Amino acid sequence: MRRSCTAFFVLAVSILLAGLSASAQQAAQTAGAPIVLHAARLLDVAAGRVVMPGELLIEGEHITAAGASVAHPAGARVIDLGDSTLMPGLIDAHVHLFLHPSAEDLQTVEESVPQRTILATLAARDDLMAGFTAERDMGTEGAGSADTAVRNAINQGLIPGPRLRISGNAIDILGGHEDANHYNPAQHVLSNADRANNIDEIVSVIREQVKDGSDFVKMYETGHDSITNGIFSTPYQYTEAELKAAVDEAARTGRVVAVHATGEPGVRYAAEAGVASMDHAFDLSPETMRIMREKHIPAVPTFAIMEYFADHAATPEAAKRERAMLDYHAESFKKQMAAGISFAVGSDVGPFPHGTQARELVLMHQYGMSTADVLRADLINGAKLLGWEGTIGELKAGYFADVIAVPGNPLDDIGVTQHVTFVMKGGVIYKR
Repeated sequence: MRRSCTAFFVLAVSILLAGLSASAQQAAQTAGAPIVLHAARLLDVAAGRVVMPGELLIEGEHITAAGASVAHPAGARVIDLGDSTLMPGLIDAHVHLFLHPSAEDLQTVEESVPQRTILATLAARDDLMAGFTAERDMGTEGAGSADTAVRNAINQGLIPGPRLRISGNAIDILGGHEDANHYNPAQHVLSNADRANNIDEIVSVIREQVKDGSDFVKMYETGHDSITNGIFSTPYQYTEAELKAAVDEAARTGRVVAVHATGEPGVRYAAEAGVASMDHAFDLSPETMRIMREKHIPAVPTFAIMEYFADHAATPEAAKRERAMLDYHAESFKKQMAAGISFAVGSDVGPFPHGTQARELVLMHQYGMSTADVLRADLINGAKLLGWEGTIGELKAGYFADVIAVPGNPLDDIGVTQHVTFVMKGGVIYKR
């Protein structure tokens, strides 16, 4: 026990020192000279092309010039990144900072919220170092509003991490998708979500979460998924009226609702209610996709988590089920692209290791999307979904200097996004 407490203390101190170092670095760089980044290429996200060579002029937190060449002010610090491509920092629209891989799947039962919060700060750091400079945390899975503290500490320069939009706990029905359904009832195991069973309870929970610092609302709209004889099914959890009440209450304070929604009729209820995104979206009917097109609701496929579960299943039977679900989703994804709905990129990282989620971009390309469209989905659509349109997601004057460098050309090989060599966020260099 003494060794365990000592290790925990050392971990906490190391995080504190890392935070102080990042804060000092930020202060020094903000007060310093302009920075010119030079590389062999620069990604023009919207046009789906690279500019050769590529340069950025960074002054303070922002980009002030971008192109094949930029002015080099007197005293500017020039950083030559060689045969690499400058591109905007990656965006993951579906992460779980408070989760990590657990063979026993008991993390939320065995670990205290303080312990999970410390681990979440390490996850945020790992994601940033992998080139993800903005993320949407889709539920703390039982850690309540602890992600408010993580977001605030990042914003204050105390710890390194991405720009964050956070939701606190997700909202779920009694006995729903993330309730503690398979434990001894006498133990009163806590749910991984905030329970709300009707409109009044939904509104009350949203108001409590807003008070605690949430940026948006996450709701579980569907539950257990299954495929029988090639037919996908999943029970819905909230009616369209209940979801609409949630959307209206969130909008009252300038927020939106994102849903875990995998299939009919739940996805249609969510689309009719006007949610901000349809996360997972394994199976969408033509009517649901029509509504999504009209209301500009993107799907967030989350292939990476499905591949991880298939590759790390406990039994061959479980692996077969997971692989069948992934294959089904991949075929559905092709229909969704053909139907013309929009997409954002989210990996569902947490149950698999943080910092490895660029695999999601690779899988979206593998399942039929062009590299240029994957990058637009990640950077342009992701910035819009997170509410930062016009400030991140492209390398333009006036945008935040959230910049990464990758070897080679991501339009030729999207896999290079898994090998980020340089990370800058808000004009501060975190990795070189």
